[in-house]
Amino acid sequence: MSTFEIEGGRRLNGTLVPQGAKNEALQVISAVLLTKEPVTISNVPNILDVNKLIELLEGLGVYVTKKGKGTFTFQSENINIDYLISDEYNRLGAALRGSIMVLGPLLSRFGKGFLPKPGGDKIGRRRLDTHFIGFEKLGANFNYDEKRNYYTVDAQKLKGTYMLLDEASVTGTANIIMAAVMADGITTIYNAACEPYIQQLSKMLNRMGAKIKGIGSNLLTIEGVAELHGTEHRILPDMIEIGSFIGLAAMTKSEILIKDVAYDELGMIPRVFSRLGIQMERKNEDDLFIPAQENYEIDTFIDGSILTIADAPWPGLTPDLLSVLLVTATQAKGSVLIHQKMFESRLFFVDKLIDMGAQIILCDPHRANVIGLDNKIQLRGTEMSSPDIRAGVSLLIAALSADGTSRIHNIEQIDRGYESIDSRLNAIGASIKRI
Repeated sequence: MSTFEIEGGRRLNGTLVPQGAKNEALQVISAVLLTKEPVTISNVPNILDVNKLIELLEGLGVYVTKKGKGTFTFQSENINIDYLISDEYNRLGAALRGSIMVLGPLLSRFGKGFLPKPGGDKIGRRRLDTHFIGFEKLGANFNYDEKRNYYTVDAQKLKGTYMLLDEASVTGTANIIMAAVMADGITTIYNAACEPYIQQLSKMLNRMGAKIKGIGSNLLTIEGVAELHGTEHRILPDMIEIGSFIGLAAMTKSEILIKDVAYDELGMIPRVFSRLGIQMERKNEDDLFIPAQENYEIDTFIDGSILTIADAPWPGLTPDLLSVLLVTATQAKGSVLIHQKMFESRLFFVDKLIDMGAQIILCDPHRANVIGLDNKIQLRGTEMSSPDIRAGVSLLIAALSADGTSRIHNIEQIDRGYESIDSRLNAIGASIKRI
C-alpha cells in the first residue's frame, strides 16, 4: 500500500491539462467488443481502472495496439468466450467496478455474458438492478449465483422493446444501449441518463453504424442493425478532474489555468463553484482561468437562507464532485448544506476533515453542514486514509492547503481515477512525495 506525504501551505501557479474522462473511457472502451473491425480511441487516461479494463479485454482476445500517449487501437475479431469462466477473469472483473460495462456488448454480439460481482469504491450500496432489468426487457435470461458471486446473462436473440428505467443510471443506460444496438426491432428507453458520457458513447456507436435517436435527452430510440463497424473516437476531458482543480485553486489561494476543458460540456459545474464565491474566467473558448483569491464567500438563497448543494441526474450536479465541493467550502466565508442523495456512505470521510480542524456537522449519512473558516484558521496536517477516489482527492486538496505535513494512505484509490496526480501538481509548486 502506497502513501502520499504532503507538505501543505504552498501556493501553486501554473497550467494543468485535464486527463480524458474516466467514466466515458470505461464505456467507449467496452464498446469495442461490438465489432470485429478496428476502433481507435484517443485521450485515454492512464489510470488504474482504465488499465485494468484494457487488461481484461486483452484476456478476452481483444488485440490492443498503443499508437501514442493516450491513443489505442482495439480489434475484437477473435474473442475467447471461454475466458469468461476463467480464474483470471474472475479476479480482474471482481477488482473493477467498470467491468460491468462489458456485459451489454458481449450479450449483444455473442448472446451471453458472465461477470463476477464487481468491486470499486466503498461509498455505499450501488445496485445493478437497472442493468439486468434492462437486459431482461430485451429478452435475456438473468441468473445470480450467490455462492460464487457470479452474474450470468444469455439470450438467443435480443428483441427491441419499450422500457422505463427505474433510475436514470449512467452505467445502466450505457449498458442497455450497447445491448440494444444490434437487437431485432426498435428499443425505446425512457428516463435514460443523458450525461455527456452517454452522448459521447451514442455518437460513437452511430459512427459505427448504429441508429440511435434522441441523443442528449432522456428518451432514446434505438433501431437495431445487423452489425457495427470500426471508427475513431476522442474522449472528453474529465469534468470531475476539472472541478477538483477549481477546488484546489481556491483552497490553496493559487492561480491556475486549466486548459482544454470542453467548457460547454461542463453543465452547471462552473456555476456551482461560483456560488461558493470562487472567481473564474473562460478564456479562448475552452480554457478556464482561476485567479488567486485570499477569500471567497458562499452565496445564499434569495430569501437569505443557507445554500444547499445537492446532486441530481444530468443536467443536475454530478455526485462525483460533492466531496470536492464539501472540502472547498471548509475555507469559505459562510455556511452550506451538502446533500449527497445517491450514496449513503460517501460523506463518511468528513471525520478526517474534522480532525484537521474543519467545522462540519454530519447530520446523517446523506447531509453535512459546513461552516466555513474564511481562511482565518488554517487546516492542520494529519494522517489519514483514502476510502474512495473522490474522497481521496478531496483529502489531498485539504492536505495541500493545510499547515504542516500530512500523510494519506491507500492512495491506490486516488490512482484509480487521477493520472499521475502527484507529479502533475508538483510541476506547479506542490510538494507531494509518493512513499
